[in-house]
Amino acid sequence: MKITGIDHLVLRTTQTQIMVDFYCQVLSCVVERQLAPDVGLTQLRAGSALIDIVAVDSELGRLGGRASSGRDNNLDHFCLGFTEMSLSDLLVHLTKHNVRMGEVATRYGAQGFGQSVYIFDPDGNTVELKLEVS
Repeated sequence: MKITGIDHLVLRTTQTQIMVDFYCQVLSCVVERQLAPDVGLTQLRAGSALIDIVAVDSELGRLGGRASSGRDNNLDHFCLGFTEMSLSDLLVHLTKHNVRMGEVATRYGAQGFGQSVYIFDPDGNTVELKLEVS
């Protein structure tokens, strides 16, 4: 077996539309697929992967238990690489959208060392945004 990358990740939420709006409007994801509201799945395209937004009170959401508490979660953070925008322009963009941010630092990931910043989505999930230099 050879792992080729992360296919998708699933974020469970009590505020589906707010989460979809955040990932689409702030992070430029695109809605790829939405299932019926009772099923509760919205899939967002994030580069070569998907971010699934699942309503906690939906058919799919109930399978996963209670809603995230914003602390004591299984997932510490996930990282999205970005290009076609400088880090300084990204920080201006995030500030314009009132996104809560941590400090910029050089961090190591799948593409090596690079500048990144931790941000927090509307449910309190930590998302690292890492500038990928070609």
